[in-house]
Amino acid sequence: MSLFARTIATCCIALYPLGATAQTPPPDAAATPSPQAAINQAVEAAKERANRGVVGIVSGGVDGTYVRIAADLASVLDGPDLRILPTLGKGSLQNLTDLVYLRGVDIAIVQSDALTYARRERVVPSDRSIAYVAKLYNEEFHLLASTGIKSIADLAGKQVNFDTRGSGSYLTGTLLFNLLKIAVKPVYFDQQLALEKLRQGEIAALVYVAGKPTRLFRELKPEDKVHFLPVPLAPELIETYLPSRLGRDDYPQLIADGAGVETVAVGSVMAVYNWPADSERYRRVKRFIDAFFSDFNKFLEAPRHPKWKEVNLAAQVPGWQRFAAADQWLKAAAGRAGATDEQLRENFRAFMGQQAKTAGAAAPTRQQQDELFEQFLRWQAQRPRP
Repeated sequence: MSLFARTIATCCIALYPLGATAQTPPPDAAATPSPQAAINQAVEAAKERANRGVVGIVSGGVDGTYVRIAADLASVLDGPDLRILPTLGKGSLQNLTDLVYLRGVDIAIVQSDALTYARRERVVPSDRSIAYVAKLYNEEFHLLASTGIKSIADLAGKQVNFDTRGSGSYLTGTLLFNLLKIAVKPVYFDQQLALEKLRQGEIAALVYVAGKPTRLFRELKPEDKVHFLPVPLAPELIETYLPSRLGRDDYPQLIADGAGVETVAVGSVMAVYNWPADSERYRRVKRFIDAFFSDFNKFLEAPRHPKWKEVNLAAQVPGWQRFAAADQWLKAAAGRAGATDEQLRENFRAFMGQQAKTAGAAAPTRQQQDELFEQFLRWQAQRPRP
């Protein structure tokens, strides 16, 4: 090869190394995602879509009413843009704590007296950190005892189970016995274990706060030698609790035909954290509220829990503030219907006061008037339309 040819070849090798081509890559080749990166992006987008409409609800134990209410919410409201994830809870106080601090909990079902206890014990950051969507229904105070115990006063000095510490039964049971000044020996077993201990005669009674009828007592029989003790609405209890009654329809295996057992009840509340209106969590809860209130009539149909028939969405809960999105929905609905719930409620209170004055009797307390008003609203809603 001539000197000239070798020179040309050397230059070509320097410009285009072996295995290279003269074509240069496009400027954006480095920005093109790899197949794995594309898959990762798709997965993240799917996660975002799946979580956008999820609302977590902490309820109660497997034998209580809360978990069945949460299951009904999931059955009725689940759809393309909303998914309800019920979670078993560990009592009203723990549910409030989970609502404030636990990721993934948007709503908690609790007893109405739990917030007072939580404020007193400084469990929640501030009075305004918790709000409510709606009062649900009343939960009955079940006091199950061995047949040798004839009255609640007979439990003085005896072992009574109050469920685990922090549960709704623990809160209400402790408060009620304190108000009645009946000193018992409290124990804190879970309810299934306590029921077995009661059957074996190891404890005298157990306290259980739940909407009637509750599954915990479903398998009981007369041969278990247990019965419900009456808990009359004593003057010490009037400001905190409402009168109620356990009947044969509730517990046919324990209550005779035509008989009944007096007891008291405490309200249950659908509680939420008081998110600011410009937050994603607020918008998520608002989406739930719009669906829940709009489709509420579906909860009154079989096979939903019978306690739904006691719910009045407009009912107020003393000592609580309503979540802004729920308040706005109800005000808009009231505007469409005419008179507001509060206007009707005030008129009803005035009527009750006038009736008592005419009869020369003491006027019912504000709480009793509100309960009677809610019963009136439920009766009115169930009347056949002309």
